[in-house]
Amino acid sequence: MSATSIHRATTGISNGSQSLLHRTDDVSTTPDSGGESMSMDAQTDEDDEPSLEGGYDPDAVEARWQDRWVDEETYAYESDPKRDPNTVYAIDTPPPTVSGSLHMGHLYGHTLQDFAARFQRMADGDVLFPFGYDDNGIASERLTEKELDIRHQDYERREFQELCREVCTEYEAEFTEKMQGLGCSIDWSNTYKTIEPRVQRVSQLSFLDLYEKGREYRKKAPAIWCPECETAISQVEMEDDERHSHFNDIAFDIVGDGADRDEFIISTTRPELIPACVAVFVHPDDEDNQELVGETARVPIFGHEVPIIADDRVDMEKGSGVVMCCTFGDQNDIEWYQAYDLPLRVAIDESATMTDLAGDYEGLSTEEAREAIVEDLDDDGYLRDRWEITHAVGVHERCDTPVEFRVSKQWYVEILDHKEEYLEAGREMDWYPEKMFTRYKHWIEGLEWDWLISRQRDSGIPFPVWYCAECDHEIMAAKEDLPVDPLSDEPPVDSCPECGHDEFVVEEDVFDTWATSSLTPLINAGWDWDEADETFRMEKPELYPFDLRPQGHDIISFWLFHTVVKCYEHTGEVPFDATMINGHILDENREKMSKSKGNVVRPDRVLSEYPVDAVRFWAASAAVGDDFPYQEKDLRAGEKLLRKLWNASKLVDTLAPAEPGEPEEPAELEPIDRWLLAELDDAVDELTAQFEDYEFAKARDRLRTFFWNTFCDDYLEIAKGREDNPSTQYALRTAHRTFLELWAPFLPHVTEEIWQAVYAGGSATALDSIHTRDWPAPQGYEADLTAGETALEVIGALRRYKSEHQLPLNADLESVAVYGPIEGFEDAIQNVMHVQDLTVLETEPEVTTEVASIDLDYSTLGPKFGSKVGDIDAGLESGEYEIDRDADVLRVAGEELDDELFDVELERTYSGEGDMIETESAVVIVD
Repeated sequence: MSATSIHRATTGISNGSQSLLHRTDDVSTTPDSGGESMSMDAQTDEDDEPSLEGGYDPDAVEARWQDRWVDEETYAYESDPKRDPNTVYAIDTPPPTVSGSLHMGHLYGHTLQDFAARFQRMADGDVLFPFGYDDNGIASERLTEKELDIRHQDYERREFQELCREVCTEYEAEFTEKMQGLGCSIDWSNTYKTIEPRVQRVSQLSFLDLYEKGREYRKKAPAIWCPECETAISQVEMEDDERHSHFNDIAFDIVGDGADRDEFIISTTRPELIPACVAVFVHPDDEDNQELVGETARVPIFGHEVPIIADDRVDMEKGSGVVMCCTFGDQNDIEWYQAYDLPLRVAIDESATMTDLAGDYEGLSTEEAREAIVEDLDDDGYLRDRWEITHAVGVHERCDTPVEFRVSKQWYVEILDHKEEYLEAGREMDWYPEKMFTRYKHWIEGLEWDWLISRQRDSGIPFPVWYCAECDHEIMAAKEDLPVDPLSDEPPVDSCPECGHDEFVVEEDVFDTWATSSLTPLINAGWDWDEADETFRMEKPELYPFDLRPQGHDIISFWLFHTVVKCYEHTGEVPFDATMINGHILDENREKMSKSKGNVVRPDRVLSEYPVDAVRFWAASAAVGDDFPYQEKDLRAGEKLLRKLWNASKLVDTLAPAEPGEPEEPAELEPIDRWLLAELDDAVDELTAQFEDYEFAKARDRLRTFFWNTFCDDYLEIAKGREDNPSTQYALRTAHRTFLELWAPFLPHVTEEIWQAVYAGGSATALDSIHTRDWPAPQGYEADLTAGETALEVIGALRRYKSEHQLPLNADLESVAVYGPIEGFEDAIQNVMHVQDLTVLETEPEVTTEVASIDLDYSTLGPKFGSKVGDIDAGLESGEYEIDRDADVLRVAGEELDDELFDVELERTYSGEGDMIETESAVVIVD
């Protein structure tokens, strides 16, 4: 698919804010400075060249750069099989299910992926950041049925498949437009759909390869079944849901006279399964019911007789300790059925309707039959008790329908025998955060079923299989013919190689969607069968294994585990080096968003009110893996940062106009300027490590603090009086360029706009994007960072002193004394703050430290000391107490209080001449 065919339409979602426009507030505005409105007093033509004139207009800027990045294929990856895999960073991106519109999880998850992609592209150069759509299977079918208000059963298979393709295509176009509106650096020339022929071929090749390796089998056996979707599902698609129900105590008669009683009680929540009862079980250690073992029971109402058997899988603590086995109610029923070769009684069909085995209840739904059978049991004297309960019910995760267990012929991938290999594969990966490996581990350890991959649906990738009509021998398609559809294609043989029969039965089932989406690393690496060499090869071998698998924690058991299974079985390798697991977005009360609660936040609304870059700033506010709340204050903080960066850039451009090329370092750097560059080196080093470890929240906060507080609020104020100094001009320009590069992964639009306006010569030339530049590296500047930081504290303190005393910032201060490490920065303090005489004190000024107050924690103090609290208060009031700072205790009224019971507020008083100002690292005396 070409980039131009999915070009972003600028008439889609609005990406800007109506509040962050055309304001030129002073760059030293503090981050907490109000929420004042910002007027729209200027308009920017989308075709204008980038410029710092006026205010920042995100509406125009963001849409313009999104279009241009796509048009010029700024983020395109060009494969070279000879390229060193270590120089390529490949992301195995999740193909979103085409089942609706963009939600906050998409917005958040894809933005995190983009942080990694943009950083790695600048750090290493070659990045594959592809995009795909999972548009086959149950999800796309249900979307089509809902969108068109139809039922798939009312259409011929081909006709319904075409309807699915049409609906999915419309949703994919909308989804593409909105994804491009997030400013993600996706390579739109590397896209795929899980239903397209190329992917169908890969999926069918996977099936054939696993079959030939003996890792797949077809078997008639009990399977988890969804009555709503009318298909078998795998264990991973079933989840527990708390539902209201009833426990029913039902009497079963004992046939014969071998026991001392005539009946026993069974407690069950599913009386509609009674017609399917084939045995009764008790635990071997259950002394109360041991006499029943070996006897025969008569099933109430239905009258058939079943054996009573001892088995240690019975839960003696549940109900009466006597359990009926029905085919099938749960996993235990299946195990008993197989272990004791019990008969099969099918009382419920594929649509959860009672069969003829249910007699008078035939044709009722399971819920209707449940109530009718309970009523009849009561009328006939078999119902002894009934009470309400809430319990966990297994439901299909896609439709919340309680599942059944039905015997049917299905295809499976054998996984239970390789659980340890899959665990070891997980251990070989780096997990971000590391705690998520535990979820993966627990899922594998709890597996009870092989992976069922066949589905009884219409829209999906067909199994490339035919069966001999005589002996049921499996006829596999030839690899060179793939993709094939047995419903329309002929088998590769004229007669059965097993028995010679010449009639065949087609396989009508399709693959589970996860059987295909689990192949995304192989799809993107171009895995295919080389007919000439009769082996599997990759068109893009430099990509595999992929560097990163990003995804949500809710699909670890779905997508991540199945990808490990498929890729490990095909290649013998782990499919990716690292996995980054993102959390979920909660509402402002930290509750899960849901339509029923009415607390869902729509991305369209958010993106219509805030700039995309502000939303991206918010997305970096939580540690990877953590669920976190959607809070408007983080978006507003992002808006303020955009304005701060824009206005700081305008000021830097005024103080140190840009020259073509890299700035040239002067022969001598002033100490304060060298200090800034050394601090910048330190920040670059720390930020690089944080990006490499996917610690985006830490990187964002570290960068914001340094940029806003140190550079804007402190250094730029110093630079305003030194604009003619070559040392300051160099430091300003170097720091500004570096800040733009460091902010680029987080804020791609505003940084591109500023970069093009100041450094790249505008939009008339071929795009020299900031996003394809090299990531900054420390330049080796050395300075006394502690002394420089203290000097800035002193300058800030003197600035506040002048403001409080209503003095102009350029007013002279006759004498200032400083106690603190400022060596080498004395001239900077004097020049910036116009200090005539600066003295560095070797000893701290005489400052008296007194206790101003002692606050007690009465909520803990009262219960512990009772009536002594009054004496303690009196002792404090009279001053008869002792604070032992070494032991962190307060001794008063004969008692000793630990430090958690009291809080001491100290007051420091300077009795010498002049005014004392204290900072974190210094004491300043202004005389």
